[in-house]
Order: sequence, then C-alpha cells, then structure tokens
Amino acid sequence: MLSHPATALPEKPLLLIVDDDPLICDTLSFSLSKPFEVVTSHSRPHALQILRQLRRAPELALVDLGLPPVPHRPDEGFSLIADLIKLAPAIRIVVLSGQSDDGNARHARTLGAADFVAKPCNPGDLQQVLEGALAFRALDEQQREGVSPLIGNSPAMQKLRLQLRQYADLPFPVLIEGESGSGKEIIAARCLHHDTRRRYRPFLALNCAAISPSLVEATLFGHARGAFTGAAASRAGYFDDAADGTLFLDEIGELALDLQAKLLRVLENGEYQRIGETQRRVSRARIVAATNRDLRKEVKAGRFRADLYHRLSVCSIAAPPLREMGEDKLLLLEHFRQHYAAQTQQLPFSLSPEAASLWGDYAFPGNVRELRNVVIRLTTRYPGQIVDAAALEAELDLPDESPASGDALPAALDAGTSEAIVAAATQRLRQREPFSLDRLLDATERGYIEAALKLAHGNVSQAARLLGVHRTTLYNRMEAAARET
Repeated sequence: MLSHPATALPEKPLLLIVDDDPLICDTLSFSLSKPFEVVTSHSRPHALQILRQLRRAPELALVDLGLPPVPHRPDEGFSLIADLIKLAPAIRIVVLSGQSDDGNARHARTLGAADFVAKPCNPGDLQQVLEGALAFRALDEQQREGVSPLIGNSPAMQKLRLQLRQYADLPFPVLIEGESGSGKEIIAARCLHHDTRRRYRPFLALNCAAISPSLVEATLFGHARGAFTGAAASRAGYFDDAADGTLFLDEIGELALDLQAKLLRVLENGEYQRIGETQRRVSRARIVAATNRDLRKEVKAGRFRADLYHRLSVCSIAAPPLREMGEDKLLLLEHFRQHYAAQTQQLPFSLSPEAASLWGDYAFPGNVRELRNVVIRLTTRYPGQIVDAAALEAELDLPDESPASGDALPAALDAGTSEAIVAAATQRLRQREPFSLDRLLDATERGYIEAALKLAHGNVSQAARLLGVHRTTLYNRMEAAARET
C-alpha cells in the first residue's frame, strides 16, 4: 500500500484575547479555538510581553477596555489599542467591553479598532464579527498591492509627491514623520521601494517597538554561534538579508541609545559587526525610518541622539494628517467606498448632503486608518443605502456638546483678570530669575487636567467637557504629560 506524503495544514489565524476575567478568557478560548489559534492575556503589560514573544503577529485581537490597574475606566484598553497597532500595524482589533457607551465605542474606533461589541455577547455572533474583520484585513492587503497609496490633490499631498520624486531613487537614508494612521509604512514599501529601481531587491521591515530590546541588536546585525545563551548557530541579521535593497525601521524613536550609536556607524560608513564576531561587514542597504514621535523633542529630552537624527533627516518626508488634506477626504471616501463594495459584491452606500458636509468638516484624528475603518463599517451596515448625518455621527468621535455658554469668555479671561495677569507677569519677569514659559504653561495645563479629572471622578469624557476640549485631545495631552514625567 502506497502512503501519501503528509500535506501541511494552513495555519489558523492568530487571535489575541485580552480580558482580566479568567472565565471570559477560558470561555472564549474554548468557543473560538476551532476557527482561530487563540492566545489569552489578562492585562496590557502582559499582552505586550506576549506580542513581543510570538513568532508571528496576530491577525486579530479581542480587547476589553476595563483592564487593570483601573478596570472601572477605559484608559488601559484605549492605550492597549494604540500599542497593538504600533506593534502590529496590520492587526484588526475588535473591542468586547461592558463599558459600551457611545463615546467609548467611537473613541476606540478612532484609535484604530475595527468594531465594538458590547458584553455580554453570544460566541457565535462574536465569531462572525471576527471573521468579518479578518475578511476586510485580506481586502486591505489586496488594496496595498494593487493601487497607488497617494490619493488626493491637496497641497499637502502634492508636496508629498514632490518629495517622493526627489528622494525615491537616492541612496541616502529617508526619515518619514507622521501621526499614527497616516500611512508611513505604505509610503516606505510602495513609494520608496516597490516603485523605484530597488523594486526587485529585498524589502525588509523591522518594527523597533515590536521586539524585545534585548533582541533588537541580534535581529539587526546577526550573531555568531555561542555569542550569547541560546545562540546555538550563527545567524544573519536584517542588514545581511536586506543586501542592496531597503531596510525599513519603523518606530525608530523606540530604539535604545546604545543601538542608536551602532546604527549611526552603519549610516556613516556602512560598517557593522555581528554579535560575537570581529569581522567587519559592509551594508549596502538603504535605510528608511519612520516615527510618530517628534524626534526634535526627543533629542532635547536626551532620548534620541542628535547626530543620528541629523543623519536620518537628510531626506525628511512628512506624511500629512487628514485634517490638512481638505477635499482629499472626499476622494478617499469615494476610493474606499468603491473598493470595498466591489470586493464584497455589494452596492456602495452614499452620503446625504448633510452627512457629506459632516464628513468634510470632521478632522479624522485617526487619519487614513480611521477613515478606512469608517468606510468598512458603513459598507457592512448600509449597502446600497443613503447614510444620513445621524447614522454617520454614530461612527465619528465628535466632540461632546458643552453646556457652557457659547462663545462667552471664561471669567479668568475677563478684562479685569487679564490686567491682573499682566501685572503679575510683569512683576515676575522683572525679577530676572530663570523663567520658562513652556514649563509654566505645562504646569498650568497639568493642574487643570488633574482638577477636571478629580471633579469628574476619573471620567475622561466628563473631564473633557469641563475643559472644553475634544476627548481625543485630552487623551493626547494626558499621554504627553505622562511621557514628560
């Protein structure tokens, strides 16, 4: 009897479940183990540790908002969504949470979540949501392969095209700066590699935030056998494998200072050494780096080397945020609307005049990622239908209406108080003592944020209303203050 060779089964999609309730993790792990390979975690730090140890990035994540150490608030869940997208940009995130008010749902989607499901949820329904998110992830991969990423005619987009034409085939490093969701990796892969003379050479991408700091050096430069515990054989690094192609270093701002010095040496003369070797090697790869941090501020704070920044930024590209792209938001709407309707074999939705006006006015703080996710949800929920302003508002993270009295100035800025502030400032500056306006403003802002959170009993939405700012703005300022301390 002849035996047939074994056929390798395709890998199941990898699903990361993050919930601090062990019963929910166990139940979902059991019910979803047939269609998915499931990994569970109970907190944000644990989830990030798991993610850095996995041999491949998860295709999907199921995230609870209420995670320790503050399970009664959504802050940790929101932070985890941002972290997951930073570490695995292609991941599709579904939020499963009991903190299911509309504001939390909209903000989670702004950060990059594909969908929001309220607890409790039937496992069968949840599986359908996850499979739908996975299907659209596959469509996104087709989209990246088949169509130019540069859609739009705004001045910001025209400037980007001009920069790319100037830098595409140069041998020098390129630094891509831009907010989360603005398409930095697509610009690197498509515009600075696949659409250039290097298109037939290797393109390697390393997310500096997605790998344990202790492994980054060996991953980049390779190592000799016995160089460290566990190094059973010699291994080439990314600089070896990239050869004369392109090496894309995403989240370059996360690179440790000692590795920044070694990267600088490669950029200056192409030289590097594998760990445990004395042999000098030479890299011919072109370096493209990307960051959503302000590296100038990182340099001033001592977290990023000034010489490396200046070397990387010889050719600097700004990926524009959507709020600077004007009518391009409508062009992107049309592009994604037709793409997903065709791929899902459904009629495209359309916007009412009021909804189209709302779309044009919305800032899209999550940039192209948020816009794309909104189009996906509208395609799924309203195929062939006209979406009115109310239905669109439910998908957008719009600022909460404040009960404050319209355009009236706060009491602290009335004429009398303004004169008192000028008098106090004059007296302070006459003292000729060291003074920093930035520190004063930062301290004042932190004080108001702390006061608003205290009055709102930790509810960020209510605190944002008290301060008269958008919830997303408050989250960003809270994160910036946390980084400074």
